[in-house]
Amino acid sequence: MSYNNTFETAEGIDVANAVAVAGDHNGVQVKAAVVDWLTAAGVTVTDLGVHDPAATVDYPPLCVELCREVTSGRSRFGIFIGGTGQGEVIACNKIRGIRAGGCHNLLTAEVSRGHNDANVLVLGSKLMDTPEALAVVGKWLTTPFKGGRHADRLAMIDEIESRQSPTV
Repeated sequence: MSYNNTFETAEGIDVANAVAVAGDHNGVQVKAAVVDWLTAAGVTVTDLGVHDPAATVDYPPLCVELCREVTSGRSRFGIFIGGTGQGEVIACNKIRGIRAGGCHNLLTAEVSRGHNDANVLVLGSKLMDTPEALAVVGKWLTTPFKGGRHADRLAMIDEIESRQSPTV
């Protein structure tokens, strides 16, 4: 799959949608590029850190902070960049109202938004370089939810979630 020049600009991204962005020490460089790219496109970005790749941090509290930005309505979407994104997607999906998708290519980004109406994108900086990450972010933010049978499935997931413990 080619990522060359796929999303040199953030054309097509709805700048009315505020985006919260966070990452652990593994994601500092990719996160900075995502923040700069979205900001240059006119998107309102809340950068929740971290900013120092030498400072090892635990990702679960950062995931909670990012997800609170989304569930509170302060941001329409959240983007988290970790090492592989595996733990981060698990942590984010523990928060009621969050549908986090771990995406490592354009197909998973498209399905995450189009079929699952994900509101948090999780990327793994050890799995992709910065141009690939920007392409995935662009695809994810420009893919609309398809509704229909996918909405029915989300209603089933919401039913499962409603039987769980309250949100944090």
